[in-house]
Amino acid sequence: MIEVLKSGGIIMIPIALCGAASVFILIERLYFFVSVKRSEKSFAPDIEALLAAGDFDAAESFCSAQDIPCAKAVQAAVQNRNLEESALKDIVQVKLDCAAAECRRFLPELSTLSSVSTLLGLLGTVTGNIRAFGILGDGGALGNPSLLAGAIAESLVTTAAGLSVAIPSAVFFQVFESQADKRILFMEQTVTSALASIAGKTCGLRRELRE
Repeated sequence: MIEVLKSGGIIMIPIALCGAASVFILIERLYFFVSVKRSEKSFAPDIEALLAAGDFDAAESFCSAQDIPCAKAVQAAVQNRNLEESALKDIVQVKLDCAAAECRRFLPELSTLSSVSTLLGLLGTVTGNIRAFGILGDGGALGNPSLLAGAIAESLVTTAAGLSVAIPSAVFFQVFESQADKRILFMEQTVTSALASIAGKTCGLRRELRE
């Protein structure tokens, strides 16, 4: 197998680097989305219960203990609950934007790696064919067929290697993009519900203080 990869020539080095980077991103994003999805199942009902009870201190502590993007946005809403509604929404929106960026972390890079791997494989195909035609033109293939076979192997191996990196990267990019959209939608729904609960409780408290 190693000899086959070596036959791809120097183009195999950047393809291998793209493959290593893609594997790193796949593992990191899989771990992120699995852990976030698991934590979100219990986060939403727990934080809603605390906010419905008006226990803002417990809600803030609960959010700070959660290592998910949604918790940071809700925590910002709780911490700044006494601000005007427009200012509070602006602060929460900034946190939501940061959380969305965290959900899409490395996804542009993964898409780029998929495209670059394909192009590198194509480049290897072109350089291999150039070598093969050069050997044929010089008549070297007649005396030493292994020269021609090596050039053809270079073009085929680099193409296969590039596609082997590009195809999984493209597939997982779509999967992760879908997961990111779902996580962002969950955050928006949870934060909207939290803001409604906070607004209801703070308005009720202000009314009681005036009375």
